Amino acid sequence: MHKDCVMPEYRRPFAPGSSWFFTLVTEYRQQLLTSEVSRSVLRSAMAEVRQTMPFCIDAMVLLPDHVHCIWTLPEGDSDCSKRWGRIKALYSRQMKNHITQVPLSESRLKRHEAGFWQRRFWEHCIRDEDDFRRHLDYIHLNPVKHKLVDDVKDWPYSSFHRYVRQGMYPENWLDGSVLDEDINDI
Repeated sequence: MHKDCVMPEYRRPFAPGSSWFFTLVTEYRQQLLTSEVSRSVLRSAMAEVRQTMPFCIDAMVLLPDHVHCIWTLPEGDSDCSKRWGRIKALYSRQMKNHITQVPLSESRLKRHEAGFWQRRFWEHCIRDEDDFRRHLDYIHLNPVKHKLVDDVKDWPYSSFHRYVRQGMYPENWLDGSVLDEDINDI
């Protein structure tokens, strides 16, 4: 890098006790997250991190190559990055025992990284109830958006089913009537 070039320093917002929407993507969009082993390993990693760094998982959808979720952190706490870093590390350590062929870049090899996740993740601090509901709908519609199923209720790796049990969504919510442009509007 040229001596006059300065790398920008990304700073995540500080919002203790807030709810956050996240998107995490596998490295090279590897289609591995919905396998039985991967789901079990991710569930275990999240549970382990929640023991020492609590957070509430308000909503989640797991797709083959990415995950969307909404978390609420405890009052006075805003450290999402540390939680995700730990979850990704635990997941990667365990998945190395199950998957041997993971493509690694030179950069990953130099840093001794496993290469299961893209390094960064996308986050959005939820502003209000309307923003929460829009992101909740987006999460639950995502399998339809990616043409994995025609109806939201048919995707098994989603908190949609919990929301149906709690009476917050009808089971036949949108029932295959969602158009591509409707999904993009959410």
